[in-house]
Amino acid sequence: MNLLTSFAMDIGAWRGFVFSLFILHFVFACQLLLLQPLVSAQDGKPGNSADLFVRVSESIRVKHYSEALDDLNAAIEADPTLSEAYWHRASVLRQLCRYEESEKNYKKFLELKPETSAAEKELSQLLQAQSALNTALTLFDSDDFAKSLDYIDKVVLVFSPACSKAKLLKVKLLLAAKDYSGAISETGYILKEYENNLEALLLRGRAYYYLADHDVALRHFQKGLRLDPEHSELKKAYFGLKNLLKKTKSAEDNVERGKLRLAVEDFKGALAVDPNHIAYNVNLYLGLCKALVKLGRGKDALNSCTEALNIDGELIEALVQRGEAKLLTEDWEGAVEDLKSAAQMSPQDSNIRETLMRAEKSLKLSKRKDWYKILEISKTASISDIKRAYKKLALQWHPDKNVDNREEAEDKFREIAAAYEVLGDDEKRVRYDRGEDIEDNMGMGGGGFDPFGGGGQQYTFHFEGGFPGGFHF
Repeated sequence: MNLLTSFAMDIGAWRGFVFSLFILHFVFACQLLLLQPLVSAQDGKPGNSADLFVRVSESIRVKHYSEALDDLNAAIEADPTLSEAYWHRASVLRQLCRYEESEKNYKKFLELKPETSAAEKELSQLLQAQSALNTALTLFDSDDFAKSLDYIDKVVLVFSPACSKAKLLKVKLLLAAKDYSGAISETGYILKEYENNLEALLLRGRAYYYLADHDVALRHFQKGLRLDPEHSELKKAYFGLKNLLKKTKSAEDNVERGKLRLAVEDFKGALAVDPNHIAYNVNLYLGLCKALVKLGRGKDALNSCTEALNIDGELIEALVQRGEAKLLTEDWEGAVEDLKSAAQMSPQDSNIRETLMRAEKSLKLSKRKDWYKILEISKTASISDIKRAYKKLALQWHPDKNVDNREEAEDKFREIAAAYEVLGDDEKRVRYDRGEDIEDNMGMGGGGFDPFGGGGQQYTFHFEGGFPGGFHF
């Protein structure tokens, strides 16, 4: 029994030894298969090193730069004298704009293979790209966006097409130049390669924001914040936009409820959120102008509508509202000019035509004589007030009493007499107050009424038989 037990134990031990030996050989075989290109390269077999570089080139083609670098790092670790691996690694690092590392690899290759013109040329390109990137960053900081973009496009991204720093700088430059569609396109390429690039999400969101496509902007900011809830710039962009939309909604709601003064404050608050948000602020300025017109604050409304038109000179509603504001400030000619422009842009709009007619009538009325002003009375003056004013001014400006300034006195006397002819007659006064043109039949610019009786030297003016109290001259 003891012999059998001992034999069984020997058989088990032998099977364990055989199994362990099998595992060791299997692992060794796998290592040989996986590292064959590197081992072959170390043995100086060009065919297998060529396979390595083909694989590296394929990784670069599909933009798997980290895989290419992993292969090259392993090859160099296996054979530090493998010159071609240094050259390939230098090239990959240059494309990624890891310039200092790239330069070291080019120099190492040139130590192993001196005077290789192609490598020397690439090293020169690296130095150009490095200098161009530094220059572009300096120009960006000094707000010279056009020149900075030139350096990025024409140098950096030519020699370093995979440089994420340069790509993101290009997007910032496009945003600064207000080329929002270009920024969206460029960030699209970046996110296609790496969909979780936080800076690309932020910049793309800003581009949509400045196009006033706020829903899409919010989605980009939200995606970035899901990846990094504490990202300060994404938080600032997200909550800033939410605040803007909240203030705008409050302004619009207050307009609907007729709370115009509150609406004005809300519109101003929304405009203060981001003065550079031109595509959106144009509508805020217009909303503010309309509220101010309704409040009768013509001067303030004029400023707001002008701001809207500075952004979009063909915004018809802003032209109409500015015309209304000019009517409130009695700028009749300016009102007609704005409303005519609006009517030309929208000839079928009957409301614009009606407002234009009202402005033209106001302009015409503004050019006629203001008889109330000439008699120095209010528009609510009674007939007795009119007579007293006429007597006082007629005596003051009678030519016989103004020998030293007779010509001026005659002109003033004519105006006073003409004013009394209109305002002293109930029917004419009513027609005048309605805005009717009744001056064509008068002597002020025609040949009708003449207080001087044909230009003689004797002046006799009767006020129902003479001035009150029987006075005449």
